[in-house]
Amino acid sequence: MTVMKYAAILLLSYPVLAQTAATLAVTGDLPMPLTLTLANLAAMPRQTVRIPNPDGSMAVYEGVALYDVLKKAGVPFGGELRGKALASYVLAKASDAYQVAFTPGEIDPSFGNQTILIADHRDGSPLSGNQGALRLVVPNDKEGARSVRMLETLEFVRLRK
Repeated sequence: MTVMKYAAILLLSYPVLAQTAATLAVTGDLPMPLTLTLANLAAMPRQTVRIPNPDGSMAVYEGVALYDVLKKAGVPFGGELRGKALASYVLAKASDAYQVAFTPGEIDPSFGNQTILIADHRDGSPLSGNQGALRLVVPNDKEGARSVRMLETLEFVRLRK
């Protein structure tokens, strides 16, 4: 019976353990590759986005702007985002092997685009289950298209150096 008790406690605490162990790797052709924990992300400037649910209600996601994380890693934005720097992309990778790409121009707010969020909360609660601990939320994309759940890695790729 004692073994069953410990197994139940372990299973019930699994989402909490998975949350605390989650990291986001920012890799590629960068001056400052990063590995960020949930605590690192929580300490960065926070933003929220509202996304309509299929039933007409709204989901409120909270997290860090993708722009802020990539800027911290040294991705060229603003005045540096011209010429060869425009021949690059960011590949977002999930633990289930789903991958999507973004251009720096889509991410840079000076280009006038929407905020893409690395979310860790939805409707005031930490993400968990099939969402994973981190999810990309792209407000103006078709539902789910590039909103990568179970986000693990952001890879910056330069096509022209």
